[in-house]
Amino acid sequence: MSAWVLPDHIADVLPSEARHIEELRRALLDTARGYGYELVMPPLLEHLESLLTGTGEALDLLTFKLVDQLSGRTLGLRADTTPQVARIDAHLLNRQGVARLCYCGPVAHTRPDRAHATREPLQFGAEIYGHDGLEADFEVLLLALDCLAAAGLHMPTVDLSDARIVEALLPDGALPPAVQAQAHQALTTKDAGELARLTRALPQADREGLQALLQLYGDAGVLDQAERVLPARPALQQALAELRRCATLLGGRATVRVDLADLRGYAYYSGVRFSIYAPQAGDALVRGGRYDAVGAVFGRDRPAVGFSLDLKQLVAAVPPRPLRAAIRAPWGEGAALHAAIAALRARGETVVCVLPGHESEVDEFHCDRVLQHADGQWVVQAI
Repeated sequence: MSAWVLPDHIADVLPSEARHIEELRRALLDTARGYGYELVMPPLLEHLESLLTGTGEALDLLTFKLVDQLSGRTLGLRADTTPQVARIDAHLLNRQGVARLCYCGPVAHTRPDRAHATREPLQFGAEIYGHDGLEADFEVLLLALDCLAAAGLHMPTVDLSDARIVEALLPDGALPPAVQAQAHQALTTKDAGELARLTRALPQADREGLQALLQLYGDAGVLDQAERVLPARPALQQALAELRRCATLLGGRATVRVDLADLRGYAYYSGVRFSIYAPQAGDALVRGGRYDAVGAVFGRDRPAVGFSLDLKQLVAAVPPRPLRAAIRAPWGEGAALHAAIAALRARGETVVCVLPGHESEVDEFHCDRVLQHADGQWVVQAI
């Protein structure tokens, strides 16, 4: 095997794609800043116990582990940035009011999380801490849609669900942990027979409610059906009411779908959850929701809601961007030429100096103008 062959699901990013990714990164960070979100840059490496505290087995299996040569302690390469941002909110910022934070950086996965995925996603995300009202969920949803719009995607499909619905019918401790995990899987795959077998020890109202969830997916009208067939419990009624408000908010911005048995994603969701799809992408481009308990393991239990996406996945789903317009200039050592080029670059122009013998080569810039010497001065002319 050649020494330069990369590991499976790891790839170099070449100029055209790298340019597109970087332009999207800047557009998304600017969009988040427009909402008042502050940029944080957590480290790629952390002590393993800090990195994985409270995240569950799924993230543990995705995390690369190594030994710190300085301390001898086990370190982890982050597989998700949300726990790190929760730590920053809890211990470093420690604000009493609302904190709006965003981030963008690489994460590493021991295995791809979907078909044809990279094991080195470039994760962008935004999170708001300190407000338990649905207004924070609305803001995060709208920011996610605006980020996709900034990337060139409009009228996507938003799938809504709520972690409290399954929790109300199948609370933690209702079944042995292994059986509970299997019941969650049966809900996700909509396996009615397996779900009935696994939950036969539960009260009848819970069993019937769980079975009903398997059919409660479709457009927003599913929420009306759910109110008729699910037990009239406060937690269920509140979750359905909040989902209805979210669906109303999204009208005109997205196609809304509801799946009340959807349990995909990390285990820490505690309220409204959402996934955003576009026809150009097979899997969800954005996943997010409310995860109020995410900071509890760091000693600060306060409301939190956010979303994340992979810029490498996003760039494959959006239209390619045009090449950056540039000015072609001759190579030379004259002071006047250097001054003219420097002045153009100071104004934000891209100036590509053509080295001798390379006049016909093509690169990642669209040279639509040329710097030429005319009437004793250097002037820019259209090509």
